Amino acid sequence: MGETGISSSTGYCKRLSDQLSHFLLSVLWLFRSSVIRPDTWPAPQWSFRSGAKLITLLALVLIAPVQAQNEPPNKAETSDSDLTMALLMADVLRAARSEIASQQPNINNALVGNKGLSGAVIIERILARLDEAGKPDPKQFSDGSRENNILNSQLAAIEEIIDENQILINKKGIGFKGFVPAVFAQLSNERFSEKMDQIAEIKVTAPIQLVRNRKARPDKWERSIIESKFLAADWSRGELYSELTTDENNNSAFRVMVPEYYGEACLACHGSPSGELDVTGYPKEGGELDDLGGAISVTLYK
Repeated sequence: MGETGISSSTGYCKRLSDQLSHFLLSVLWLFRSSVIRPDTWPAPQWSFRSGAKLITLLALVLIAPVQAQNEPPNKAETSDSDLTMALLMADVLRAARSEIASQQPNINNALVGNKGLSGAVIIERILARLDEAGKPDPKQFSDGSRENNILNSQLAAIEEIIDENQILINKKGIGFKGFVPAVFAQLSNERFSEKMDQIAEIKVTAPIQLVRNRKARPDKWERSIIESKFLAADWSRGELYSELTTDENNNSAFRVMVPEYYGEACLACHGSPSGELDVTGYPKEGGELDDLGGAISVTLYK
């Protein structure tokens, strides 16, 4: 996962240790300054002024931990719920793409008209895929909650795109329709971003040399993560990256990148031989199994 920094509990313990050290040194200084009068040792007598100093120091030590506990939590703590949300959004997108991929023989059947693939049917199958995979139900959140608003908007965007493409999907006499998972995902993600303007975004991007649709080009932050993290030799395969940062307009946002790798099915369009035209008419990239092929990028504005 992303770089997060020192946890609040570790930071608190260090601060308390430092405060106690300063306190003990201050007591020693007071002793040497006759706060505890050496001429009355071993039965010390306290002056009002020296006693006030010591009480003040004690108060600082006792109050400081309370102030430390009330400090704003660090990046990792403020991002826990956002990370859960971002990953569920990525799961919904992946389940949706998988369903569209599995429906390609049906969608491209030139002999059949009505394919029975309405938006409602696709949503039902997406939810079933998530359940089978043991993923959280995106409809579990209470009405009016931020989670409910975002996830319902994502599902609504998917359903709308499917319904708006019924004429294409159901057209007889045409085999390959071009309604492939990548195209479907791009359209759905764009619709979602329109619904959730300055609230949330999701997109599929890739290393710059692999991007086919200019709308999917990585922004500066995404490109940096892809090149410095996901393509690094020491980066663990499948490890995501998350960060509380700002976008190009200086808006605070929690961002997550989930790497994706070429599977066997991907190589039909993105494999070898490099340069050969795939079924969509685009030159193949010459990718190999398990190569980094792209990344799901989620932005949750703060």
